[in-house]
Amino acid sequence: MKKLKQLLKLLTMLLVMFITVLSCSEKLEENDGQLSADDLDFTLSENMVLPLIGAYSETYSRGWEDPLLIGVRGDDVNAGGVGDAQGGFTNADLFSYDNGYWMFNQVWENFYGDITDIVNSRETIEKYKEFAAGNYIDLADQYIAETKVLSGFQHLQMSRLWSDIFIITTSNVSEDIDKGVKTKEEVMEYVSDLMDEAIPFLPDMRPNERTDIPGGITRYTALAIKALANLELENYQIVADVTGQIISSNKFSLYPDFYELFKKPGQYSNENLFELQFSDYNSDSGDVNNHLYAPFGPASWTPIVTTASPGWGFYEPSLKYIKFMIDRDDETRLVTSVCFTPRGIDEIMLDPDYTTLPSYISNVTPDGDIFNDYARAMFASGKHYLPSNQLTTGRNDYGSSKNFIVIRYAEILLMYAEALTQGASGGSMTADQAVNLIRNRVNMTPIAGVTTDDVMDEKFAELGMEWGIRYFDMIRLNKYDELSYDGRTFTAEAEYLPYPQDQLDLLPLEN
Repeated sequence: MKKLKQLLKLLTMLLVMFITVLSCSEKLEENDGQLSADDLDFTLSENMVLPLIGAYSETYSRGWEDPLLIGVRGDDVNAGGVGDAQGGFTNADLFSYDNGYWMFNQVWENFYGDITDIVNSRETIEKYKEFAAGNYIDLADQYIAETKVLSGFQHLQMSRLWSDIFIITTSNVSEDIDKGVKTKEEVMEYVSDLMDEAIPFLPDMRPNERTDIPGGITRYTALAIKALANLELENYQIVADVTGQIISSNKFSLYPDFYELFKKPGQYSNENLFELQFSDYNSDSGDVNNHLYAPFGPASWTPIVTTASPGWGFYEPSLKYIKFMIDRDDETRLVTSVCFTPRGIDEIMLDPDYTTLPSYISNVTPDGDIFNDYARAMFASGKHYLPSNQLTTGRNDYGSSKNFIVIRYAEILLMYAEALTQGASGGSMTADQAVNLIRNRVNMTPIAGVTTDDVMDEKFAELGMEWGIRYFDMIRLNKYDELSYDGRTFTAEAEYLPYPQDQLDLLPLEN
């Protein structure tokens, strides 16, 4: 943590630098997207890490809207707040899209703003490389590779949302925009190729083994993103090959405590291939770098630490997910993934098949925080919940200092298993072994003869509420019936969001 604190202090200096010399809105206009040698002293190779930290900062400082919009359309998640001021978000959950809704445009701008700044960072590092010598040349290649991985991740998320998007490769953004949008297939191929470019230059280690940037990108992060891109393309043999490399490295393992994986003890674990990092530096005041978790939190609760703040209630595990988990008696993952309210428990029991619930279903979490009734939602996401007794003393914001896991080894195992059930071959393990590793962690009975449907059920249970994984699986497999739940009707026309109206007014886009 001490190294991370020092790096983040460097980041503060870097952000000031970015405001003055690398601003997307100002610097690109002044110099037509090119940096002047007068801006920075590129002979100071020791400063080459600063633009890299800036690229990480852009990626970590996600708008709160991003994970909510990415995830809300799956049958694992409902939008909280039906009929309130966030009606556009609720409508998106119901597959009724208003391209004038502010959140669509905000998420578009968040991702493209980040991508442009990451490209700026890469180009800055390339300038440093021109003057580098000795080990700094290799370091420059590594840093450039890391920016490619960060850019690829953001392109992948955008294309999952909007399908056909612009690919941004240079700070002279107008050149890329003039080339028009690329199809989703082209974007995913670009991401896959970009990972191939990056992998040879990245550290061969887990993210938590890095000492320079703890939890930073490694070649396994890039392999994971390559696997995700090829999963979207249904290139199952490539998925099996790439995830098989990760498995065969023997570097990763499942964190033994599923509940604590999503809390502070699970940060920087051997399971995490990519996580967004935050810190309040274990201090009760002063600088803080946090994600805004309030949208995931309950609007009313009685926490063990009485000063801990509530949330907004915008993101709600679905009744369908909860009943699916009860039917499996999937206790550990259900208690981890869902925080219940009394009203929510009563709502489950209205169904004649669920009038008697398992004793482990309670509005009191394993850490003793009590989730009360509130208007917007009946449940909250436990994966985005930090127990109040894990907050740093004096830090009361909901989820303060909690990291945000993006890709973990469990997803790698399940992608590998699916690829094998879809006809790919792999020598790392069998599909049964991959699935049962995950089931064993949460004391679920092993299964045999795993099918694609079995893998999808396991992904539903294991990865619910995480980054829209369930939704993207269902549209990839054309399982529209799964998304047509609780009165919703899903059709192929609803797979992707419409382009935001503000962008239609500015850019060469067509809905």
